[in-house]
Amino acid sequence: MQNTNPLTKQRSRTVDLTIQSILIALVFLSTLFINIKLPIASNGGLVHLGTAMLFIASILFGPKKGAIAGAAGMGLFDLVGGWLVWAPITIISRALQGYIVGKIAWSNGSRGESFVKNLMATIVSIPVMVGVYYIGEAIMFSSWIMPLASIPGDLVQNAVGIIIAIPVCVVLKKIPYVASFAK
Repeated sequence: MQNTNPLTKQRSRTVDLTIQSILIALVFLSTLFINIKLPIASNGGLVHLGTAMLFIASILFGPKKGAIAGAAGMGLFDLVGGWLVWAPITIISRALQGYIVGKIAWSNGSRGESFVKNLMATIVSIPVMVGVYYIGEAIMFSSWIMPLASIPGDLVQNAVGIIIAIPVCVVLKKIPYVASFAK
């Protein structure tokens, strides 16, 4: 029997909004405070832990929350961190990446419980993220060659994200309190 109590529904929406807000803040802070500017690309580039946090949010909470956390958290970083011109590209690429990771990790009722699906989800999302940035940079710089310089940094950033996120998710999934919110 489904609970139709309006107070319970409101509380559920409030908890949902609170979790989403926390995920956005965690992605933003992970991007803001733990980042290294890369000297390899003439147009800049960062390796940061926001990607790891995006992966964690998507695996633990699914595609919708992962997409919103990645897009809003990293998009907000671009807006306040001096990367304003990158914000639209970041919002699109990270929304897609978060959605893909969550969709695969939560496929067939898995709910982020499968190590193999989680790993596959993060890996499958990388070409989409890299592709969106590549196309965005190509348009921005009117060059199909110049964006190639950003790809190594994007790959490093995603590899670091996977190396951190997958083991962290394994541990977090074992904590009953965390698991109770990841539904």
